[in-house]
Amino acid sequence: MSVLAAIAVLAILIFVHEAGHFIAARSQGIYVNRFSLGFGPVLWKYQGSQTEYAIRAFPLGGFVGFPDDDPDSDVPPNDPNLLRNRPILDRAIVISAGVIANLIFAYLVLALQLGIVGILESFQYQPGVIVKPVNEQSIAYQAGIREGDIILAINGQEVPADKTSTALLTKEIQNNPQQQIELKVKHQNEEKTLKLTPKEGTDGKGLIGIELGPNAKGVYRRPHNPVEIFSIAATRFQELFVGTLSGFGQLITNFQQTVGQVSGPVNIVKIGAKLADDNSANLLSFAAIISINLAIINILPLPALDGGQLAFLLIEGLRGKPLPNRIQEGVMQTGLVLLLGLGIFLIVKETTQLTSQLDWVQKLFQ
Repeated sequence: MSVLAAIAVLAILIFVHEAGHFIAARSQGIYVNRFSLGFGPVLWKYQGSQTEYAIRAFPLGGFVGFPDDDPDSDVPPNDPNLLRNRPILDRAIVISAGVIANLIFAYLVLALQLGIVGILESFQYQPGVIVKPVNEQSIAYQAGIREGDIILAINGQEVPADKTSTALLTKEIQNNPQQQIELKVKHQNEEKTLKLTPKEGTDGKGLIGIELGPNAKGVYRRPHNPVEIFSIAATRFQELFVGTLSGFGQLITNFQQTVGQVSGPVNIVKIGAKLADDNSANLLSFAAIISINLAIINILPLPALDGGQLAFLLIEGLRGKPLPNRIQEGVMQTGLVLLLGLGIFLIVKETTQLTSQLDWVQKLFQ
């Protein structure tokens, strides 16, 4: 069920994005002849007075279609309500509306989460440190440490139940490169002792290949009023937005170190399902984060994305006339092929990796 919930969140985000384009066009009187969720064969469709609404087989995207691009359309080429015949500003509003819709949706989801779950006030710490994602090629994984385990002690020293626990354990591991350490680990309510030797990193510190997080539960309180909810949601939204922009910046400036962190649809669904398993309310955070990512990706000035179309409009404004159709179509088709190729590569790569994760495979087929 958690997998289906994660897929449903992605479908909602796609719907919100395309609805942004649709509403921006229709509110200006611009013709829209297709509204589709997904690609490929049509599973369901409904013909409205002006627009065909459809759900298609592959839920990896969606599109809003205009008569401008339909050779079978009976709308006269010089009709002022065709998108291509509208001023640049009108077209820019339609093209950017999907991104704006995703950003507004992310903010509202954060506000909804605060209203439902409450406002984080403090943490209740428990002994140990929780293990987050583990690299399967790492020393920790080979020694038997898995995601979700709790490390209770290192070299006989208990890990304290406070906010310093993660830093203390990390420091102890880093201080013992090439030296065997002993960890007491709790795995599914069973305690065991593991011995492993951290390898020495380029900075001379010990590494075992795991992420660590505090073993703590949040203590929440009810919001005092709606103003507090929207104020805190705005702060949280800003943090997520700036953090996401920073991540994309690092991908550009430090490509080799960060490219491995890029995720495709399979891994995104996996992350969403894991969050839903931990706490169904986490799906709201997941939706907000992915919605912001979707907005930023789409505004990038790349062919076949909204940002690429806005780039064409900018060139048109500077030239005083649009680029020839053959150039625009060639660039867009090339960009679409590259994006589809990247998507297929990520799906294959992540699906291959999942075959060795038996617990996750079982969840997929439950």
